[in-house]
This record gives sequence, structure tokens and C-alpha cells, in this order.
Amino acid sequence: MSLPAGAGPALALAALAASLLCLPRSPGPGRLAGLAGAGTNGRAPRRLPVGVALFVAGGLGGFLLLGPAGAVCGPAAVAVVRRRRDRARTERLRAAAAAELADALSRITDELRTGAHPAAALAGVAHDAPMARELLGPAEAAARLGEPVPAALRRVAEGRAAGRRAGTGTAAAPDLERVATAWELADRHGAPLADLLRGTLDDIRWRLAHGSRVRAQLAGPRATAAVLTTLPLFGIGLGQLMGTDPLGVLRSGLLGQGLLVAGCGLTAAGVLWSEHILHAAVAR
Repeated sequence: MSLPAGAGPALALAALAASLLCLPRSPGPGRLAGLAGAGTNGRAPRRLPVGVALFVAGGLGGFLLLGPAGAVCGPAAVAVVRRRRDRARTERLRAAAAAELADALSRITDELRTGAHPAAALAGVAHDAPMARELLGPAEAAARLGEPVPAALRRVAEGRAAGRRAGTGTAAAPDLERVATAWELADRHGAPLADLLRGTLDDIRWRLAHGSRVRAQLAGPRATAAVLTTLPLFGIGLGQLMGTDPLGVLRSGLLGQGLLVAGCGLTAAGVLWSEHILHAAVAR
């Protein structure tokens, strides 16, 4: 495949810049500074975040390969890839948190049905999975101190909701809100807590099973969307093999740069829109 003049050194320089930006910092200077104890005020030297390094590398590589428009498209491509990766990671964490919470609720329900006190049933959270301990730990502390358990659950739910809006957390807020509502109904009206928690547990497990089935059925559409996303790259590669030099056209002239920005923008919009459609198909 023939590349435009200067594209080979540009690619090599972009790869070198990306590797230098992502290279881990040597621990030697930090150890020497810690032993000397001077000049750092006890603070570790600041490091360039990996996300910033990737954006800089994408912009530099795009500029060297495709000119000023490439400097815009490179970081945009990095942002789209990182968004997809972060969304997939959030989905995995959400499913794992819901599964661990369901297991903990199943244990609590079984203990309540055998006649255990709610505080004693919550005390067993120390033996549950890590995310279940994180979610139900404040409720266990509240029950031990004689404070309202629903209020403790709602505080954790509010923190999870805030973390979800900020891009962190496991998005377990709706499930915790359901548990808090069931607990509040039992405290206020004397309804059997085990039955109410069993209903919440069945709902969580149904959504987990339904989400797993839907994701399996959406594997084909996801693969199709991925193929359609990469088709423009294959088209450019085919053009290079045929000798039409599409990279040279995109590098030079206002028209080529405008076409590059428009193509990257439409591709990114298509990726995000398809991800939104597939994401909305799974029950929350």
C-alpha cells in the first residue's frame, strides 16, 4: 500500500510520542526524593494522566499524518473509543453489583424467614461479596446503632446516583432505593420484611436474566455496527492500493480537510447513536 510522502516518518513519530507519553515513570527519582526529604514537601511528583496522554498522542499523530484536520479527528477518535470502553466497564460493574446485592438479599431473606432479627440478618453482611458489603455496610451500622435502616440505604443510593452522574460508581442506586422502600414499609406498616425483600430480590434477578438475554441477542447488531464503522478505513486502504492516494487528497487542500472533518464527525455520530440504541434496549 503506497503512503503519501512523509507519512511513514509521521506514523513512526506519532507512535514514538504515544509510547513516551504512556511510559511509566521510573521509581528511582521518587525513592531518592523520599530519602532526601527535601524539595518535594512530602508530595509525589505530578504525572500526566493517561487520558490526557492519549488525547495528546491522538492529536499529534493526526496532525502529522493528516494535517490540521487530523489534529481534530485524532482526539475525537480517542474520545469515542474511551467512551465505549467506559460504558462497557460501567455495564459490567452494574451487573456485578446487582448480582452481589441479590446474593446478599437472598441470604438476608433466608435468615429472616428462620426467625432472625433484621439487625442480626444485616450483621452477616461482613461475609458477603465486596460490593455487597460496600452497599449494605452503612445499613448494618445503622441497625447496630439503632438508627433507621431505610435512611442509611437512601444515603448510599444518593451517593451512588451522584457517582453515576459523575461517571463513576456502579449505578446501584435504583436497587438500593427499592430495598429502602421495602424496609420502610415493613417498619411503618408491620408488613413481613422477608416477603417484601423477596419481591425486590425477584425483580433484581429478573432484570439480570433479561439483560443477559438481551445482550446475547444484540451481539449480532453490535458486530454489524462495528463492521460498518470500520468500512471507511477499508475504503481508504483500498484506494491507496489502487493508487488513487485518498490520504494525499485528505491531507492537502481545504476541500480534503473539510471532507476529513465531516467524515470523522459523521462516523463518530453513527457510533454513538448505535451505542445509544443498543444501550437503551437493556432493562435498567
